[in-house]
Amino acid sequence: MPTDDGRAGQVHISRLTLTNFRNYAALSVDLAPGAVVLTGDNGAGKTNLLEAVSLLTPGRGLRRAPYAEVARESGDGGFALHARLDGPAGPADIGTGVAGAEAGETGRRVRINGAPARSAEDMLEWLRVVWLTPAMDALFTGPAGDRRRFLDRMVLAIDAGHGQRALDYEKAMRGRNRLLAESSRDGAWFDAIETQMAETGTAIAAARAELVRLLAAMIERLPGDGPFPQADIGLAGELEAAVGTMPAVDAEERFRRALAAGRERDRAAGRTLEGPHRSDLVVRHRPKGMPAELCSTGEQKALLVGLVLSHARLTGEMSGLAPILLLDEIAAHLDAGRRAALFSILEELNCQAFMTGTDAALFSSLAGRAQFLTVDHGTVRQAD
Repeated sequence: MPTDDGRAGQVHISRLTLTNFRNYAALSVDLAPGAVVLTGDNGAGKTNLLEAVSLLTPGRGLRRAPYAEVARESGDGGFALHARLDGPAGPADIGTGVAGAEAGETGRRVRINGAPARSAEDMLEWLRVVWLTPAMDALFTGPAGDRRRFLDRMVLAIDAGHGQRALDYEKAMRGRNRLLAESSRDGAWFDAIETQMAETGTAIAAARAELVRLLAAMIERLPGDGPFPQADIGLAGELEAAVGTMPAVDAEERFRRALAAGRERDRAAGRTLEGPHRSDLVVRHRPKGMPAELCSTGEQKALLVGLVLSHARLTGEMSGLAPILLLDEIAAHLDAGRRAALFSILEELNCQAFMTGTDAALFSSLAGRAQFLTVDHGTVRQAD
């Protein structure tokens, strides 16, 4: 629900409780709306807190870690976290975690307002979470798989069904790859699996294309000479190109025929070589007219921050809920001008934003406008 001034309504975590989560045996901390600054030594547990918040959305969180690794080493093998939310729809309680015996399984339990959720996607009805971590600094120079995950995470923030489509596609593709590995010639099985891959794959490509279209329009609203440069973004992938030039039903049939025609080629390769699992996100630094991967480290960081902030604004406008932002070590590689611009944009977005750093001085301009917490190896307290 937008506010009176047109901004997306703020959702904020008012209390976060952790049990046997990473280095936290037991923690309960009250949190303020707006900016929350977490400072402390390296290894104190700042990023662990961000990871806990990132698990209030579908997926494995910002580290994508197996649940057995998330559980505290000296615990029972499981973990639990609980968040009290305040938002436009009123207060809500979300709990999630795994029991010790389930830590190696793929799923985790989610409860919303005391009742079991149908799926993790149900959390998206209450909040959206967007993050930026140091591991993402190599996004433009790293493998295409990292950019696909980044893209799909952006899609999921505005399209709750995207995660299930991706799971369905991956399941079907694993089935096809298994038939290829077994040298199966069962045409009926291949036809059935490839039909499912074509249906879900085309839906994935269409959702990605729509996200890129919407995000590009949001980027246009950034000042051309601003601290975070405008990016030109696009998709590299045959299916994504097809959904932009023909009806979805025709793109789906074209992909299905391509899969059928490529069986022998894929059998020789041992895997499916065509589809949205091979696509890429293409980013260019507009002011310099240069591919992002060729820009300097500082330029890439500024470009990435601009993308994440534009996506956060898009998420708020599309969902009516200002996303919770998780910005790990965000200030360390930004000069004073860009830090000030970032803090101003966060206030404009009307979001709760968690920021971590080892040096509290980098956030000094937020004095009186943010909650400052000191993290010290399993404990969290109000900063002095």
